[in-house]
Amino acid sequence: MSFQVQSQDFIARSKDALGDAPLQSALGKLRTGLSVRRREAVAALPEFEALREEAAALRDYTLATLDQQLETFEAQVRARGGEVHWAPDAASARAIILELCQRYGAKKVLKGKSMVTEELELNEHLEAHGLRCVETDLGEYIVQLRRERPSHIVAPAIHLRKEDVAESFAAHHVGREHADRSTAEALMAEAREELRAHFLSAEVGITGANFAIAETGSTVIVTNEGNGDLTQSLPKVHIAVTGIEKVVPTLEDASTLLRVLARSATGQEASVYTTFSTGPRRPEDPDGPEAFHVVLVDNGRSAMLGTEFEAMLRCIRCGACLNHCPVYGQVGGHAYGSVYPGPMGAVLTPQLAGLDDTVHLPTASTFCGACEAVCPVKIPLPSLLRRWRQRAHDARLDGDRARWLLRFWAFFAARPWLYHPLLSAATTVLGRLAGPTGSFRRLLGGRAWTESRNFPAPEGGSFLASLQGEEFAPTPRKAPSR
Repeated sequence: MSFQVQSQDFIARSKDALGDAPLQSALGKLRTGLSVRRREAVAALPEFEALREEAAALRDYTLATLDQQLETFEAQVRARGGEVHWAPDAASARAIILELCQRYGAKKVLKGKSMVTEELELNEHLEAHGLRCVETDLGEYIVQLRRERPSHIVAPAIHLRKEDVAESFAAHHVGREHADRSTAEALMAEAREELRAHFLSAEVGITGANFAIAETGSTVIVTNEGNGDLTQSLPKVHIAVTGIEKVVPTLEDASTLLRVLARSATGQEASVYTTFSTGPRRPEDPDGPEAFHVVLVDNGRSAMLGTEFEAMLRCIRCGACLNHCPVYGQVGGHAYGSVYPGPMGAVLTPQLAGLDDTVHLPTASTFCGACEAVCPVKIPLPSLLRRWRQRAHDARLDGDRARWLLRFWAFFAARPWLYHPLLSAATTVLGRLAGPTGSFRRLLGGRAWTESRNFPAPEGGSFLASLQGEEFAPTPRKAPSR
């Protein structure tokens, strides 16, 4: 398996992100945009929670019968004139795709938005063998020009401002030195003009697939720009690359998942374009590729079946967990050092890349539960993160400091006769030391907290004491001087 990450640097990257004013401004889109739109879309569909239950059950059924569904899908693709290629790992997937491009004499390859191909590091591989790869999704195109990774699985360039995009276009679009880049509309028009020439000259188009339908041998992509359609219909060859878990049994099942996907991702009832591709172009078709190939990628996915992390394979890559995660909302996607950021990435990446290199990711959570609450297929993300933390602890990967602190706490917690009076005394002392503000700007051993926010002082008696009927007595505070 090949899956390159830089997650070892998560803490350092997070600190850099917190100090990056333009990034913090850009991340505000999550709080005022995507999450708000989802809430409105869900409120307009009374049966949404029932659809979530149905979608989760559907994904579980598919995973339980995955071998059957994949065999049916392969048979249907072949029956309609396409070819299916099985890739057990990233290296084999890259080799298959390169061989197909070379078979058809490709010099230029169009790319539709695809997280799986990012996982495979496909662009770099094809370019190393002399092919030019052009991303056609606007966000992916922008980050490609900047030699960056996507920072979000739905909105790849969400970390950038309009000024950043204008700067990138000015640096890479030859012959447009005097172009107007003052508005988002002008930037989109410029990108459209640049991409049109590529659409007409590429020999191969590569897309992902949101779903692969076993019943018909079709692949499905959802987009808002239409560039995905052009990527798979204009070139002579269409290669769809997707994970083995993306198969669904029937068209009706795909419809169920599509109803929760768009609402969860962008707050739309449906994406602007929902495109079903079935085999190569037929004589009566007005357009379409002459050859159709599907590359089914495993790369660690089958190893998750039957394990405590199998539920992660339900994921339909909507990005809702990212949009509602307070950690992602502060540090952005690049801090995670992986193709898959946010809560879903913090669970999936250790499985794909190994826990040794990703040990910090499961700790990138407040356990607020927002990710699970909005997941359209009800993945228990906080529980899965806890399991990774437990594995890290068992493997002694969590560091000596954390282990000693746990031992220190456990010593007292196992001795209630000592724990409770010490807790009461500490509560009283901290409450008085906090002064009129009721919080600490600096705290011994709590620098990681107080660097970015105040630490609140205890308010009074313990929770246990309140259960035992003791009167709650808040620590008296003087009014701050004016």
